[in-house]
Amino acid sequence: MTHSTRLAFSGPLIGRRGLITGAGALAGAGLLTRPAHAVLKLDVTSGTPQPLPIAITEFVGGGSPQDAEAGKGVTQIISADLRRSGLFAPIDPAAFVEKISNPDASPRFQDWRVINAQALVTGRMTRQPDGRVKAEFRLWDVFAGQQLIGQQYFTQPDNWRRVAHIIADAIYERLTGEKGYFDTRIVFVDESGSKEKRVKRLAIMDQDGANVTYLTRGDDLVLTPRFSPTSQEITYMSYGRGEPRVYLLNIENGQREVVGNFPNMSFSPRFAPDGQRVILSLQQGGNSNIFVMDLRSKATTRLTDTAAIDTAPCYSPDGAQICFESDRGGGSQIYVMNPDGSNQHRISFGDGRYSTPVWSPRGDAIAFTKQAQGRFAIGLMRPDGSGERILTEGYHNEGPTFAPNGRVLMFFRDPGGGGGPQLYTVDITGYNEQRVPTPSYASDPAWSPLRS
Repeated sequence: MTHSTRLAFSGPLIGRRGLITGAGALAGAGLLTRPAHAVLKLDVTSGTPQPLPIAITEFVGGGSPQDAEAGKGVTQIISADLRRSGLFAPIDPAAFVEKISNPDASPRFQDWRVINAQALVTGRMTRQPDGRVKAEFRLWDVFAGQQLIGQQYFTQPDNWRRVAHIIADAIYERLTGEKGYFDTRIVFVDESGSKEKRVKRLAIMDQDGANVTYLTRGDDLVLTPRFSPTSQEITYMSYGRGEPRVYLLNIENGQREVVGNFPNMSFSPRFAPDGQRVILSLQQGGNSNIFVMDLRSKATTRLTDTAAIDTAPCYSPDGAQICFESDRGGGSQIYVMNPDGSNQHRISFGDGRYSTPVWSPRGDAIAFTKQAQGRFAIGLMRPDGSGERILTEGYHNEGPTFAPNGRVLMFFRDPGGGGGPQLYTVDITGYNEQRVPTPSYASDPAWSPLRS
């Protein structure tokens, strides 16, 4: 996998609307998408789903060698995305009986039933007279013998990776009923150098580890980056000259500004769901409290006022509640309050210390880091503190962040010794744990919303 090492902002990052023009449904003679008596759908609501066998044929090139190469790449990325989700089992192409040469024609469904493919993906990449590429795909229900979905997209040739992720999202959504999460990015802290002289830089990459770009140079220590839910901005903490400060960084143009001119250390920033406010902790002597700042008016509102350390605040997706970490009871635990600071109450009561709470995009759970008996675990609990479940544990796991559909968590794990932290994902069922490739050691991941 090729990783970019450029520190550059080469104009606006193209959103989905700019990437895709003229997107539309595909239909062939007698192949219109229509309800069937038994439409194929993967049940992801109970237990651990059995991965769905799916055949993903190589996208046919429209005539030029470049089209064929792009078609091969798109096929590989779709297959990798779906396999990594743990919900799909792409079938080895060596088992395919039929060779697809015309994606518009109805497949020989019996040939695909023989190899137990329950779903089939066919597609084509074609260079257009204006230089753009048209990407087409069809998703077939093999046993019902019908097309489930067909779409076409027009884009610039160098955006074929994003098209592949978008197609994978469409397949994922059609077969699971949940939004996909493949057309997303991760901002994280890249860590390089020896343990004694570790250089920490902000970096951003696609969710599969590709297209790494560095956002800071490593001159200052950086921590806890978080995406805005509504714009191309990141908020993070940086140890520069003087006290640590919370910053806003525009990832389209590289412009950076301090969030508030506070006299003491500010840390643990996170955006409100509307993207117009940042909630953060401010140090005051030996303790810290939680404040929220309106980014337009710069007005600041204090939400907690205790002689303790209140930190790591996170809004629920509807903005109606805030979870946070506090040691007001003697050890670090998770608390919940209303957005005006009222009704502060503790929700974690298990053995050990709880930290880094983050609300699921679905609103039904809070993820956390738990430290007990010398081990660090990543877990989930309901917003009232009930139903605690540990998903994974080890020597040092920390910093969970949700995919935008709430199905997958990413976190970082430091094995200790002479190594360093690395990124991992795990399904909310606790299964399908996988390492995410990064150029160096990596920590503090934050998952973006679906790109628009």
